[in-house]
Amino acid sequence: MLSEGMMLANRYEVIDKVGTGGMSDVYKAKDHILGRNVAIKVLKQEFGEDINFVTKFRTEAQAAAGLEHPNIVNIYDVGSENRMHYIVMEYIEGITLKTYIEKRGKIQFNEAVSIAIQVSNGIRAAHNKRIVHRDIKPQNIMISTEGKVKVTDFGIAHAASSNTINSDVMGSVHYTSPEQARNGFVDYKSDIYSLGIVMYEMVTGKVPFSGDNAVSIAIQHLQEEIVSPSTFAQDLPISLEKIILKCTQKSPDRRYDTVDELIADLKNALINPDEDFVTIAPGAMQDKTRVISAADVNKIKSETNGNYYKAIDEDLEDGDDEEDEEEDEDGVLSPKMEKAVTIMTIAVVIVIIGIIVAIVGNVLGWFKFGSSSNDDKDKDKTTTEKETKKVEMIDLKGMDIEKARKELSDLGLGIRVKEMKEDDKFKENQIISQSVESGDMVEKNTTIDVIVCSGQKGIEIDDVSGKKEAEAKSILEAKGFKTTVEYQFSDTIETGKVIATNPVAGSLGKKDDMVKIFVSRGKEDVAVPSVVGQSKETAESKLKAAGFNVSSTTQNSDTVDAGKVITQSIDGGKKAAPGTTIALVISAGKKDVYYNLDKTLNAPSSTPNAAKVQVTVLINGVALGGWEAKEMPLPAMISIHGQIKNTNTATLHLVWIKADGTSGATEDVIVTLTPAN
Repeated sequence: MLSEGMMLANRYEVIDKVGTGGMSDVYKAKDHILGRNVAIKVLKQEFGEDINFVTKFRTEAQAAAGLEHPNIVNIYDVGSENRMHYIVMEYIEGITLKTYIEKRGKIQFNEAVSIAIQVSNGIRAAHNKRIVHRDIKPQNIMISTEGKVKVTDFGIAHAASSNTINSDVMGSVHYTSPEQARNGFVDYKSDIYSLGIVMYEMVTGKVPFSGDNAVSIAIQHLQEEIVSPSTFAQDLPISLEKIILKCTQKSPDRRYDTVDELIADLKNALINPDEDFVTIAPGAMQDKTRVISAADVNKIKSETNGNYYKAIDEDLEDGDDEEDEEEDEDGVLSPKMEKAVTIMTIAVVIVIIGIIVAIVGNVLGWFKFGSSSNDDKDKDKTTTEKETKKVEMIDLKGMDIEKARKELSDLGLGIRVKEMKEDDKFKENQIISQSVESGDMVEKNTTIDVIVCSGQKGIEIDDVSGKKEAEAKSILEAKGFKTTVEYQFSDTIETGKVIATNPVAGSLGKKDDMVKIFVSRGKEDVAVPSVVGQSKETAESKLKAAGFNVSSTTQNSDTVDAGKVITQSIDGGKKAAPGTTIALVISAGKKDVYYNLDKTLNAPSSTPNAAKVQVTVLINGVALGGWEAKEMPLPAMISIHGQIKNTNTATLHLVWIKADGTSGATEDVIVTLTPAN
């Protein structure tokens, strides 16, 4: 829809496409008015024709634009152009929490709590504005290169009201609350549930429920009990475990009432991590495994026509073990329950009869349970050997835990994960060691303890900010990472030095992981003002205000007035880095041309008694400096010599003066000058 270099609203220049979602594409762009990078979310073309989607898209922007908080991505602008509908947002240089979890495997207690508090602060700001996010998940949580956590994409947020919200569930099913899954009443506590799942994933490295499709996962949110996170993170303090379990209660009434209460417990956990201070209210059903009742199914059918809920309904009805086995409204057992009771009654009667027959038969000698003969002993021995038959243990090392579970089951053996630990030699979920070695004989029905790899050991990414590019690459590659370089402008970091890395410094990675190094290109180029024809003072003022240094020289010009700019070293409109020196050439006016004045005069015959002559040189009727009424003694002949610039004609005004000082005759002589060599 958009490509690099395109302009949107005559303001936003598209730099690159940075992401895509179900409804929209996201681009990095440059805001040329405010001089900053922004993110632009553009509604996909297939939805742009749908008035309902466009309305929802605009509603999103209007709701989110009112949210201003350090832990929320800001909305700057919203608009439409050429049938494209877009939202302009704050651009965050960093990675999503989902990527961060994937890189780290598991996040340590203190860091996980810190992230959760920042996310909670952002959610609280939204709740205070009566906005429910409805799509809290790691993909919608950004971690900037400075370590700041921000919640983004209020793509399905709606202003909360006292009415039931029955819009389609659009959040990721791994993090959806039970009430969202059944399309019930959704309020602020739904965000708390989703945040609880996010915290679960941070500390364990996995989501609590998974399946082959969205329907099966949604059913687990409705029916299955969450496995305690300490099962996968043995060193998890009890405070955070209880916080996670309280957030993820299936009944909203048993969760935190507000995000404020959650934040208070998270802060307390940082101070008293091993203190069991979290209270979870008891529930009538304890929120454990339960099937969806017929009433729930009917409610879903009546409130939504979506295939998503229809699929949940059908999936539940397909399994006999998931039928509603409770009594109907009249107190009569359902046909399924009646059938089960009948079968159980028959089974009990058969067992009782078998016991009676065995007792009577033993008394009358029908059966021989004793060891009255050697033959009986041999038979008993053979039977015992058969019952306690041993099998040869297989090699489980390097085998995936699920595959090992199946193969041991085929041998009549069980398996138990004794410990999860990091190991560079094995991949995640592969078995590191086993309690019974390969080749040993082991009795059937024995449970084999195994240690399973939780992932490779993390390698810490060094802080190479401020170092030169080559040095930074050398440091990271020595740790086993691969590197790639991206150049960015920076107002603070010197050209050629590292700004930051992605993943951020301090993160844990694995050998051969790619680390992107952001290297400074210096300050971003800015447009040079055009100052040709302007005065030297004005030109210097404009260039310095734009961030440039200025130097100047002078030069004669037949066309540019003296004191004005003839040329500039970088033409106006072109871009250059701030601090660049712009050289100006200033006009000195036209170049002076010199002519020789060389004239010899005789005293006129009418003034034979003249003693001296007074000479004035006139240029265009104006006396030339230094030649105003200059007196010269009068010999028989006089000579006038000098240089005059920029004219080749002069007038000599002569006044002959007698010996008594009185003036005699006057005379004007026009002289043509010769160019000076």
